[in-house]
Amino acid sequence: MSQGVLAIAEQLDGAFRKVTFEAVSEGKKIAAGMGCSLTVVVPGSGMESVARDLAKYGADKIIIADNAALKEYTTDAYANVVADIIGKEDPAVVILGATAQGKDLAPRLAARLDAAIAIDVIEIKVDGDSITATRPMYGGKLLADVVLEGTPKIIATRPNAMGVLESDGAGAVETVSADVGETAIRFVEKTMESNKLELTEADIIVSGGRGMGGGDFAILEALAAAMGGAVGASRVAVDEGWRAHSDQVGQTGKVVSPNLYVACGISGAIQHLAGMSSSKVVVAINKDPDAPIFSKADYGVVGDLFELVPAITEEIKAIKG
Repeated sequence: MSQGVLAIAEQLDGAFRKVTFEAVSEGKKIAAGMGCSLTVVVPGSGMESVARDLAKYGADKIIIADNAALKEYTTDAYANVVADIIGKEDPAVVILGATAQGKDLAPRLAARLDAAIAIDVIEIKVDGDSITATRPMYGGKLLADVVLEGTPKIIATRPNAMGVLESDGAGAVETVSADVGETAIRFVEKTMESNKLELTEADIIVSGGRGMGGGDFAILEALAAAMGGAVGASRVAVDEGWRAHSDQVGQTGKVVSPNLYVACGISGAIQHLAGMSSSKVVVAINKDPDAPIFSKADYGVVGDLFELVPAITEEIKAIKG
């Protein structure tokens, strides 16, 4: 009989991404509700020193799948290794982050294991052995409660939608020599923008749209820096070449759930709203009082963003001293 909850950790250059702690924390809550233990799988290379930290987020058992081929994510290598571990551990629930990596890995695991799956989940309810996952649909216009059946149940949670909570776990560590099996994909190289906060993990996002009028986002960069946040953009700003596609928030960009989302010069097209509708607090700055973004904003300011944003930045700096 299937038992336990298994969380899949995600690492980048040997350090866990924030979504890992969210998945482990939520996995612990599910395990508590089901009266079972939590196991965390850590695919990678040389992860022993950091893997033990997962115990303070509730991991009862930590399986380190060690192989040089797992240092960088490739679909087939990770799917082979993780599916093999799931088969041996036989968990009732598998949880991971719905990042670009998670959205690639989770469906493959579901197909291999013939498992029920829910992606981009923002809330999980446990009633005995029953699991209900809540996820946005139709660009965030409605929320669907999905009851998962069978085992394992695979849940990929939206980054920043779940809290990170410390909770003592036994933290027993087991290192296995992972066999990646037959793989067709080969890692070649990656290029990273240094010191840039990933949008999906940012607690604060300042985004610019058509109202920016060009590629100079300096005032938004300054506001984001003052608040310790990241800079995003609407599709129009990206299509105009003002910002890179990696900064795009929306249906065809990234889906974000920050604590604070500041929309500057963004009208609020449905495609953009689909990417930020689960933000905890939305502030809109726009010259057009009839802009659709105001209907979704908790706070709205009608005015010239080129006057308002620098003033807000200076006020924040003054408050922080």
